[in-house]
Amino acid sequence: MPCIQVFFDFYSTMKAIRLSTATHRNQLYVGVMLVTFVLSSLITSGQTKKRNPAGANKPAAQSGVYRNLFREAGYEQTAIDRKIEKAWYDIFEGPQRVYFEVGDSMAYVSDVKNHDARTEGLSYGMMIAVQLNKKDVFDRIWRWSKKYLQHQSGPREAYFAWSINPQTLKKNSEGSASDGELYYITSLLFAANRWGNNTGIDYYQEARRILDAMWKKDGTGNIYNLINTEHKQITFVPEGDNYKWTDPSYHLPAFYEVWALYAKDGHEQFYKDCADTSRAFLHRACHPVTGLNSDYTEFSGQPHPTRWMPPGFRYDSWRVPMNITMDYTWFGKDRQWQEDYARRFQAFLRSKGLDTYEDQFNMDGTKPDFILQAGSVKKLRHSIGLVSTAATTSLINKEKNSKDFVEAIWNAKLEPYEDGYFDPYYDGLLYLFSLMHLSGKYQLIKPAR
Repeated sequence: MPCIQVFFDFYSTMKAIRLSTATHRNQLYVGVMLVTFVLSSLITSGQTKKRNPAGANKPAAQSGVYRNLFREAGYEQTAIDRKIEKAWYDIFEGPQRVYFEVGDSMAYVSDVKNHDARTEGLSYGMMIAVQLNKKDVFDRIWRWSKKYLQHQSGPREAYFAWSINPQTLKKNSEGSASDGELYYITSLLFAANRWGNNTGIDYYQEARRILDAMWKKDGTGNIYNLINTEHKQITFVPEGDNYKWTDPSYHLPAFYEVWALYAKDGHEQFYKDCADTSRAFLHRACHPVTGLNSDYTEFSGQPHPTRWMPPGFRYDSWRVPMNITMDYTWFGKDRQWQEDYARRFQAFLRSKGLDTYEDQFNMDGTKPDFILQAGSVKKLRHSIGLVSTAATTSLINKEKNSKDFVEAIWNAKLEPYEDGYFDPYYDGLLYLFSLMHLSGKYQLIKPAR
């Protein structure tokens, strides 16, 4: 910087002159202080601009700026890129992959420990692929989903069976899990924005087909809209009594904002209302001290017990902090509450030991009597899936020590636990999502100009 050189030239010259009077010495002191003040102001201004690039205080939907928290924490960009590439390889290409190609044009993502393919993982795979510009992978998963899971007629037309045995192609259920459709629609809209609709798949029309069919579901055959239209909240299942309650981890206000921007189906205001309703819902669903929520709740946010398990913060709930982070980063419409939530949530986990906190709790943070089994194993763990999503909230939490969570996920390994248990599917996909968020690579994809 030229001003630094001017300062040192001035200082060196004055130092070389033997000043014989107090007046001269005072003149030198004033001169040095003046230059120092100007220099300090310039340096501070430069540092402020470096720390706060243009648009950094605006949501990414407006600014196009996505923080790279790994870079801010001091990791080299080449190392960050390698870490994401390795996670992609491990999940989609390596010997423990969960992605399997079928013939020349299709592929599926499998929950290998449960020996099925789910709309959850298939649509996650598509979202990862469009974010990382992996068009062939995206197209393959969509073709397989459309052929084997999407209903082509009847009351469920355009919805998806949520689970199938990928070997026998026998569906484990004809019904839908609403989050699968939520991710399918959003990833298809992003694909239309990124790649256009003239490369073999009309992504926009495929998204609109699901949305348009959704709006025709009026209870005929006991099938409903994915969104409970009275409460403006996503349903657990758009079928029967399951239409009347919800899963907090399905609440993705950022996705509704995307629909309002790009679906262009005439329901823009409804989707914006759903986004605001989800934000208000999360205030009620998350515990005021721990930040924890139950896997399933009423539309009021109160826990919803089911015949298969009592209320508790378990596997589904791990996604909530990541979903809140996405909404904060992309649209920033509920920042005050979200920042408070991130502080509470990370403080609670830290209180249980940053390297030891377990993965299932009662909402007040106590240890649950009921443990939900993962695969063939019933055990509380320090699970990489939760470590991953907890780390994303460091994009919200402005406390200095929140960077510890970033370091924790940076040092985490997607590999078997000491007792041999390994889940490259759910743990793995959440891990890759986390790396994408924290590196600024999980973005609101706008139309190509």
